[in-house]
Amino acid sequence: SCSHRCPVAPQTRGAMASVAVAPLEEVKLSAIAPEPRKPEGASAGKGEDVTNRRRKLGAILATAALGAIAFMAAVASMSAERGEVDTAAMPRSLAPQGNPFKNVPYYVNPTYAASLDSSLASAESVVSETLRSMKVVPSAYWLDVKTKIEGHGTKSMEGILEDAASRPNPELVTFIVYDLPNRDCHAKASNGEICCTYLADGRCDYTAPGMCESGIAEYKSEYIDKIVRVLQKYDGKVPIVLVIEPDSLPNLSTNRADARCGNSATVQAYTEGIRYAVMSIGQATTSVAMYLDAGHGGWLGWKNNMADFVQTVKSLGIHQYLRGFASNVAGYQALGEMCDEYDWCLPMNGHAADSCCYDPCGLNSEWNPSQNEHNYALHLRKAFSEGIEGFVPHMIIDTGRNGVANERKDCANWCNIRDAGVGKRPTTETADPEVIDAYFWLKTPGESDGCTEELPGGGFCPRFDQDCGSVDSIGSRPGEPRAPEAGAWFDFQIKMLAKNANMN
Repeated sequence: SCSHRCPVAPQTRGAMASVAVAPLEEVKLSAIAPEPRKPEGASAGKGEDVTNRRRKLGAILATAALGAIAFMAAVASMSAERGEVDTAAMPRSLAPQGNPFKNVPYYVNPTYAASLDSSLASAESVVSETLRSMKVVPSAYWLDVKTKIEGHGTKSMEGILEDAASRPNPELVTFIVYDLPNRDCHAKASNGEICCTYLADGRCDYTAPGMCESGIAEYKSEYIDKIVRVLQKYDGKVPIVLVIEPDSLPNLSTNRADARCGNSATVQAYTEGIRYAVMSIGQATTSVAMYLDAGHGGWLGWKNNMADFVQTVKSLGIHQYLRGFASNVAGYQALGEMCDEYDWCLPMNGHAADSCCYDPCGLNSEWNPSQNEHNYALHLRKAFSEGIEGFVPHMIIDTGRNGVANERKDCANWCNIRDAGVGKRPTTETADPEVIDAYFWLKTPGESDGCTEELPGGGFCPRFDQDCGSVDSIGSRPGEPRAPEAGAWFDFQIKMLAKNANMN
């Protein structure tokens, strides 16, 4: 069992224009992720039974890494004196600004408040009160099409930053960078607008061979370069967090047996595209914090899948620009309770009765130690701290829709889940602030995951994904409303999420 995009039961979910941006060499990365593997049959071994060992280890790693940073800064200074381009900026994970979510006000997009108002008009009692309280809760804004980058007003990145900068105290804005060529290769619900090869109807041909030259060029010049130019206007003026390309690298680590994900064009698009995005933004800005998407515990939580993911990220050479990772983006995986060690709950350790080992999806019995997102955060920290020298990543977790832990009959289901509820409000008061920077609403609660086969207004949905007709998906039962396309406002869903809310 697993949830939202997973290996056991797979799911989904040009040149730099500004002279201020250091030019990047064209990169052509080879296929890097091995074929999907089944979960391991045994653990590497029981961890030490010392309650705060992970905190001590984190301090040791951080101290060592800070020494490495001092050395890098000296090298950078000498390079600058020689007029060389700095291609190894200070790692975001250890940058002086620390946790970007701490001690700053958060931006609440009035567009989201207006969407909630549209549902408030017909809501009753407790649901109405909850929806009203959600109007002041911040959430991320998805840059899922090119037209959302430039312009004025709160439906564009540039307009949102302009609005946030106008406040008495500039407010932190979180954006989701999400428009790779051949996006969301293992699903149909949220396929993107940029393709490696276009079909006659304008959609992507995911099985076409090649190296995606035109698609990558379009992504660079018409998407990332425009984002960079907007970021440069507000860098240092507005606190900015970016989550980089949900579902992309996790799909390469686990779903390459699917020809749509494993073909040369998609692999090239994801690897070169993400490398370009992270390096371009990292070299052009000084205070933008980036978190790379890391799926969730029910997807990459098996030790072999995690090892593949570490190697995938390491091969891109981008960790020095990252603050860390974002998990459970658009997912339903519960936070749970954090154990003392990431693999505390594996069968041979004898802790199944511990409250931190509560496992509604039965992942521990399949030798996945990451049965909740807290333990998955520990797993990410350990694997990457050991796998990439000097990199001590921090995490953010999407709590927009994971307020209920056991709502699914099958945890592989991910689309518009029935009986789900909104989770914890955005906060830096996390289970372990040394590991987890914040809980945040990354997927906007109320926006559909994908359409039912029949659209609410009638007619067939061209992006219908079979997973959106699962037994756990809204619209699969007689009498339930049909679901709109991914990203569209879903009135029935937001009222359900509010009814089952667990925001404290």
